[in-house]
Amino acid sequence: MDVLYMLQRFPILSALTPDELREFALMAELRTAYKHGYIYLADEPSDYLCLLLQGTIKIGIYSPDGREIIKSIQHPQTMFGELGLTGEARRAEFASAMNQDVKYCTIRVADFKQFMERNFALSQAVMLYLGDRLRRAERQWESLILKDVRTRIVEFLKESAGERGRQVGYETLVKHGLTQQDIANLVGASRQTVTAILNELRKSNLIHFNRNSILIRDLEKLN
Repeated sequence: MDVLYMLQRFPILSALTPDELREFALMAELRTAYKHGYIYLADEPSDYLCLLLQGTIKIGIYSPDGREIIKSIQHPQTMFGELGLTGEARRAEFASAMNQDVKYCTIRVADFKQFMERNFALSQAVMLYLGDRLRRAERQWESLILKDVRTRIVEFLKESAGERGRQVGYETLVKHGLTQQDIANLVGASRQTVTAILNELRKSNLIHFNRNSILIRDLEKLN
């Protein structure tokens, strides 16, 4: 894998000059996480951050009773495990590969901070990234508190369509690779409830789904 070429595709690194990006690529370490394997666990040192090159990962926590709660799903060209930049000493969440092997780069937090000190535009990009992460987290917790399960599932479908959907006529195809248990862990519901609501939406001809994708018939009618 051409790491330099892959890093050029990251929006957050677009502020780096060609020389800085080459230096960054030399300092980064290419790693692989196998299907369903952990990239890091909660309470591990938060001394490096990750750049996702290939595959899909989930970021989450475990409740006191052992239930998995998914905080976010990350796709290629995104950064994760970056809270060490904000002063986090030990990780508060886990990251793991989902339904396929994952390729990612790591770089030490101390090294990344040096690039930020030298390049103000990179610092701004990181601030915007962290701000967006915070807003997403706030929306997710507000949704869990204020909205019912059906609304949360519909919003998940619409958000997925907006981020990764492919238009096919009036329909939108979303390839997600999530199990119904993953969706349940993401929206804060039981798998049985998610299954029932998805089947209800299918019977209403609003969606069609299989194991790896969801076809939304008409986004405007999905509510």
